[in-house]
Formats: sequence, structure tokens, C-alpha cells
Amino acid sequence: MTTGDVAASAVETAFAGALSKSQLAYDYLRDRIALRELSPGYRLVLQNIADELAMSVVPVREAIRRLEAEGLVTYERNVGARVAMIDEHGYVDAMQALGVVEGAATGLSAPAVSAADLRRATEVNEHLRSLLDHFDPHAFTALNRQFHSVLFESCPNKLLLDMVHRGWAQLSGLRDSTFAFVPGRAHDSVAEHVHILDLIARRADPLEIEIAARDHRWATMQAFLDARATGAAGPRRTRPMETQ
Repeated sequence: MTTGDVAASAVETAFAGALSKSQLAYDYLRDRIALRELSPGYRLVLQNIADELAMSVVPVREAIRRLEAEGLVTYERNVGARVAMIDEHGYVDAMQALGVVEGAATGLSAPAVSAADLRRATEVNEHLRSLLDHFDPHAFTALNRQFHSVLFESCPNKLLLDMVHRGWAQLSGLRDSTFAFVPGRAHDSVAEHVHILDLIARRADPLEIEIAARDHRWATMQAFLDARATGAAGPRRTRPMETQ
């Protein structure tokens, strides 16, 4: 091995280590945002996060840039990075977009969904049903994602699948808000899951499955908006929505 090879190897090792730390910081922050440990508007202080993770601020900065690109973090001059806050219009835009891409991904996945997958999704939906009497919005949201993941993860279009993942990440936490504001929507959601499972089980036209999955997502959005309009979801806020 030449001196040049040794130097190149050292650079590659250092670069891989930096990427690993950046990924660690990204996963750490993304998980805390998803679990609502870092609420909308929370200021992300690079040095504090670096100290928590026992690393320099460089990989933390890279992680925050990734989160900013995904819409989970915003950057303000003279303020710094904050966990993103989505207003009502932003919520509608995000839910409409997710309905389109998730519906398409579910339709494309349907032919590859196996009997075992359907059993798994049915089990998760029954678990969701069991939560209805003693409702926990956060637990319901987590299980809801598991249910839908079984149905869209077989999507052969990886770009479309990535868009679905980004949509779920952007709306994490706000899903809890929807079910907390409109708990009755959870009952309808479980029933709609049964309909989607039935369509997939009988090998309905993928377009019909796509529309059912899209309308299911949009129905959650509409229930939230209807409740806000009538005041059933509590008083309107003039400031951006925060996770409840």
C-alpha cells in the first residue's frame, strides 16, 4: 500500500465516521420530534445537542440541515433552528399531498400484499379497535402508522415510497392532534381500514384501492377542519397549531 493509499483510507474512514455521527444525530432528533419530546417551536441549540450526544457540532449541523430539507425544522435569522410549526393551511396542504402519494403507493402495493400481510394488518386494526374505549391519541397514531405501512411498503416505485415516508414524518405529532381534537374520527378510521383491507383481499382494481386510501386520509383532514369550523375542537388559534 502506497502513502497515497494510506492517506485516502484515512480520509474515507474519517468521512464514514462523520456520516455515522450525522446519522446518529439525525435519528436522535427525528425520533424526539416524532415522540413530541421536542414540540413545535422548540429551539434546537447545536452545542447542547452535541453535548448530549458527546460529539462535535458539525454532525449535528448536518443532521439539522437534513431535517430542515424534510420540513421538520425551520431556520430563522438571529434565532436559529426550531422544530417546525405547521399552521392550518400547511396542515391541509400536507394532508392533501400525503393522501395523493399514499393512495397511489397503496394501490401499487396491493398486488404484492400477501395473505400474511393482510392478517398482520387486520391484527393491528383490531388492536386499534381495542383502544377506542380508553382512547390514547399517541398510541393510536403509532399503531395507525403500522397498519398503513403494511399496505404501502411493497410499493415498487421507490421515489413514491420516499415521498410517503416524508409526508408521514412531516405530519408526525400533528396526527396525534387530529385524533385528540376529533376522537370520534378514530372510530370511522378503523371502519375505513376494514373497507380497504376488503378491497385488497378480493383483488379489487388498484385504482379503486388507491381512491379508497386517498379518501381515507382526506376524511381525517376534513374531520379536523369541520371540528375547527364548528368549535368542537376547541377555540381557534391565530398562531400556528401546536401538538396537543
